[in-house]
Amino acid sequence: MSVPVLEVRGVRKHFTRRPTLAERILAAAGRGKPPPVVRAVDGVDLAVLRGEVLGLVGESGCGKSTLARLVTGIHPPTAGEVLFEGRPVTGLAGRERLDYLLAVQMIFQDPFASLDPRMRVHRLVGEALAVHKLVPPGELDAAIDGALADVGLDRAYRDRFPHQFSGGQRSRIGIARALAVKPRVLVCDEPVAALDVSIQAQVVNLFMDLRERHALTYLFVSHNLGLVRLICDRVAIMYLGRLVETGPVAALFEAPAHPYSRALLEAIPRIHGRKRVFEPVKGELPSPLAPPPGCPFHPRCPHALARCREERPVLREIAPGREAACHLITTP
Repeated sequence: MSVPVLEVRGVRKHFTRRPTLAERILAAAGRGKPPPVVRAVDGVDLAVLRGEVLGLVGESGCGKSTLARLVTGIHPPTAGEVLFEGRPVTGLAGRERLDYLLAVQMIFQDPFASLDPRMRVHRLVGEALAVHKLVPPGELDAAIDGALADVGLDRAYRDRFPHQFSGGQRSRIGIARALAVKPRVLVCDEPVAALDVSIQAQVVNLFMDLRERHALTYLFVSHNLGLVRLICDRVAIMYLGRLVETGPVAALFEAPAHPYSRALLEAIPRIHGRKRVFEPVKGELPSPLAPPPGCPFHPRCPHALARCREERPVLREIAPGREAACHLITTP
């Protein structure tokens, strides 16, 4: 089996609030309490194979975006390791480190906030090319025009500012900026969530076209299960900082194994079929400041056992190419 282009092993990301002056004084006197810790990502193992589109889904606040920032190097992990083409990212330096940072590019959710409003398009798209001297100075303009053409934008737009574009056009500028450095992996953090539905279809079609033209690999973060089913090869479902199920899209959507996966898929609106009563997942998403013991989903799971409240399940193989973390699932 080929080496995954991106992989995380036991990766965790915990955020700690900076203590206030009063808390520091109490800590110096031996009467302070440890600051609260947000366990945004709490022990994830995941591999992204070359050439595939892997969907990462889950409710808001489950840690999807934090995991995306970990694999792109924006956040350093608290524990565990991130590997790029089989090599730990922490061991890379110099040119090898730069190659990783350029090869794995991120496309952000908000196409306006991620673009500097004071920079014209040609500077936004060509900044990394110029800073890292990826093309000769005399070829910079041609490289910028090529990146814009790749996403369907005319070179006449190169001197405009981001506020002069529509939401869909700003999304294309963000994609062009990522494509300019010739990446091998695109990490897309809900890249169409802020767009109108009609524009979403255009941008999704652009992603699929770019995948074929440039042999790209995608980690596609989304809460839109219908979109994930349409464009992804595999899917990983995340809950409260941990993966609860992974597998091929067709198999997982046809027969989800984890109770949380079933609850998410049952919530998808359907045109065909009999009239049914919508039943949302009961309860609230627990706080990552104080995750429940045992299985993190047990407070909301209608099938929870005593074991679920005490012992945290591990992600294990339940069928060829499929994994789930649930005590209720029996394997042959």
